[in-house]
Amino acid sequence: MKDLKVLYEDNHIIVVVKPFNVLSQGDSTGDKSIMDMVKEYIKIKYHKPGNVYLGLVHRLDRPVGGVMVFARSSKAASRLTKAFSEHSITKKYLAIVHGKMDKSGEMRDLIEKGNDGNSFVSKNGKEAILEYETLEYNEKIDASLVSVTLKTGRHHQIRVQFASRGHYLLGDQRYGVLDNTQICLFSYYLSFTHPVTKEVLEFKEFPEKKGYWTSFTV
Repeated sequence: MKDLKVLYEDNHIIVVVKPFNVLSQGDSTGDKSIMDMVKEYIKIKYHKPGNVYLGLVHRLDRPVGGVMVFARSSKAASRLTKAFSEHSITKKYLAIVHGKMDKSGEMRDLIEKGNDGNSFVSKNGKEAILEYETLEYNEKIDASLVSVTLKTGRHHQIRVQFASRGHYLLGDQRYGVLDNTQICLFSYYLSFTHPVTKEVLEFKEFPEKKGYWTSFTV
């Protein structure tokens, strides 16, 4: 599969880059997901007959691109799922947000998911925590490039927390401005302990330089 970028693979896990606007797993649309693509890749490369086992241990929103890990064994799947739930896996995102951000900071909110699929800050919500560091500010487009480290994994967390402070993500058609551009959110860093070998693995990938991403040097 020429369009699948594989960063790492062994008998227990496979780490790939999910393109923007591709589902993490199949849904009612019937559109091809990154999970489908990885299964097809394994099936062809290793001449696997029948169904290929692949464990989904975390997700990225459909519009969002970036690094994802999948489990190739049930043992790896259960251990990685536990690691994600215990927040022992480091996930960092690059985001381009409207306005000029402080150099660094922490955001704490209570976020609730509504019946319409949108999330919002609410006193009845679940705790959402993230930390951010501003890498660059572009005065011409009045936007900041930030690195975001998630401490919790709430639905649309990054998008909601920044938007609630007036710093919506550029290209966010749901919580930002409807300008028909690609959302500027990319999972660029993933670090975790291998579920079987116990080796600490670290992966870093950057989005393609197009759209708003060309406005920054990082």
